[in-house]
Amino acid sequence: MAEPRPPPFFIGDHLALDFRNSLAAPWGREIEWLANGGDLVAWLERAHAVPPNVPAHFRAHFGSRALDVAASQARELREWFRGLVRKRAGKTLGRRVLNDLVPLNQLLARDEAYRQIVISTTGDGEADDGGELQALRWQSQRRWASPKSLLLPIAEAMGDLVCQKDFTLVRKCEDPTCTLWFLDVSKGHARRWCSMAVCGNRAKAAAHQARVRGSADGPGQGKVEQHDRLRSRQVLR
Repeated sequence: MAEPRPPPFFIGDHLALDFRNSLAAPWGREIEWLANGGDLVAWLERAHAVPPNVPAHFRAHFGSRALDVAASQARELREWFRGLVRKRAGKTLGRRVLNDLVPLNQLLARDEAYRQIVISTTGDGEADDGGELQALRWQSQRRWASPKSLLLPIAEAMGDLVCQKDFTLVRKCEDPTCTLWFLDVSKGHARRWCSMAVCGNRAKAAAHQARVRGSADGPGQGKVEQHDRLRSRQVLR
């Protein structure tokens, strides 16, 4: 029996990197969170990447086959993005990266996004001539015409990561068996792990076991090892 799949990880501190992490091996075994159309809709819902009513709309009006095609396209987009991250992470993005972004611009060109003027729900605003409070604001909308439109919020997130964030802070978890990536927004940019719950605690436990083993060897053993290292250096000289 296959092992149950854990919930997807949202540790990237950016939607685009969370999407990249929808295929990952946090414990050495690769896990796919976008295996089919239902997975794609569920992932977008969990990531709050689409308005609350959109998942129900697609579940009610589109069959599994159409959603599966969108999931396949999402995996292709993710594979392209994984390559971009591997190539450009930790580097400043310059003019040359534009050639790498052609597939993303082509996808964004298909968007049917628009804006509407709506009443704000915050309660803030100024009184009109009749004394009533008016709080008008822009609201982004999108025509969800086909399952492929589910890729567009992800494409926008990728564009935001490339244009608005510092790509030198895109980093991979330091655990050699983990494949999760994140945007390091920590103080001093000193983040090392995808999360303390996954890899940080594992690294702490390994360091503790190493210290215990070192103590068990005793101080005499440490002196012998140091003496052997010194003798090796003398021989090499």
